[in-house]
Amino acid sequence: MTLLRTSFLNGIAVIIKMLTLLGINKMLAIYVGPSGYAALGQFQNAVQMITTFSTGAISTGVTKYTAEYQDDEEAQRRVWRTAGTIAFIGSIVTSIVIGGFSKTLAVWCFNDESLYRVFIWCAATVVFFSFNTLLLAILNGKKDIKRYILANIGGSILSLIVTIIMVVLYGLYGALVSLVLYQSIAFFVTCLLCYRTPWFRFSNLFGRLDRQVIINLTKFTAMALTTAACVPVSHILVRNYLGTEFGWEAAGYWEAMWRLSTAYLLLVTTTLGLYFLPRLSELVNPGDIKKEILQGYKLILPVAIVCGLLIYILRDFIIGLLFTSAFSPMRELFAWQMLGDTLKIASWLLAYLMLGKAMVKLYIFTEVVFAFGFYFLTIALTKIGGAVGVTWAHALNYGVYLVVMYFLIYRKLNKNHSV
Repeated sequence: MTLLRTSFLNGIAVIIKMLTLLGINKMLAIYVGPSGYAALGQFQNAVQMITTFSTGAISTGVTKYTAEYQDDEEAQRRVWRTAGTIAFIGSIVTSIVIGGFSKTLAVWCFNDESLYRVFIWCAATVVFFSFNTLLLAILNGKKDIKRYILANIGGSILSLIVTIIMVVLYGLYGALVSLVLYQSIAFFVTCLLCYRTPWFRFSNLFGRLDRQVIINLTKFTAMALTTAACVPVSHILVRNYLGTEFGWEAAGYWEAMWRLSTAYLLLVTTTLGLYFLPRLSELVNPGDIKKEILQGYKLILPVAIVCGLLIYILRDFIIGLLFTSAFSPMRELFAWQMLGDTLKIASWLLAYLMLGKAMVKLYIFTEVVFAFGFYFLTIALTKIGGAVGVTWAHALNYGVYLVVMYFLIYRKLNKNHSV
């Protein structure tokens, strides 16, 4: 499967997902407003952390070793059984903890104890989300792109249906519940798609823990847990800071901007995970790795640049189409956000090598430094430029990250060191 073919097939799923996100964005803009967007962002970051901890953060490792052991089915099954057992145990423990501390979590996340029931919903459904993540990781590692894409399309359509129903009926509370509900329902769609594959047996997803597999997966667990802890927490801190200093409407504008960035970069970011991770896991020769990364720059980076320019030019039209007039102040955030997004993609093309080759120490160090660097840059630059400083921080943070990735990784490839 080539990068171009993968991008094309993935593009179909991304277009459908983008269309569903556009519909969801409009519904949320109408029914919850800017301050509601801020609350949704807080909960979404909390859910990211919860689901990563519940799975044991092994999905990336499952993809890598499923791809690496493509000629050894028994080795693959040892990986899946170990990963499935870890995910099941992690989900049960996480569910109990969330249920027990639901009111505390509601206060921390929303400053509103009355919303604790959204965490009860999360506790009740986290096991389904965990196994949906596991099955998708296996499909990715097996390079079963068609089923992987169909699963994502099914998830996108479900998210639209569930979110619309819940938002219309229950407003902000419904929007919050829909974040965990549709992701858990998606498990049954993915399970149905996997059912007819030769490898799918429930006995392959549960069983005795393999010591060597645990050691291998632990590397990816450490990296994924670092991301799960640092990135959402830094975003929560940024959102709380913006809400305190400039009002929760300003925090909502930034959240809307961030969601827009996430939506239009879907084609790029999902292709990185779908193609680059298993591909870089396979390659050993530094010359081949360098060639693959350069191919990514030729194809992916121009797409990100063109999309960013178009969105900046059409920013007023986009605000009117996807949001409401209440979100018009966010137009001031577009320029630097688009620049930061482009620098993000340029740096990620190099950074994915850290995942593909399990560069644990380097990955953890850079994640911690740049996640919280974004928060501290936001404080410093908003003191100078006001709320728009959060996008300055985004661009500067990823600009420095790109330089660091070049010196630490790409120069290593240029010198033909083994990776």
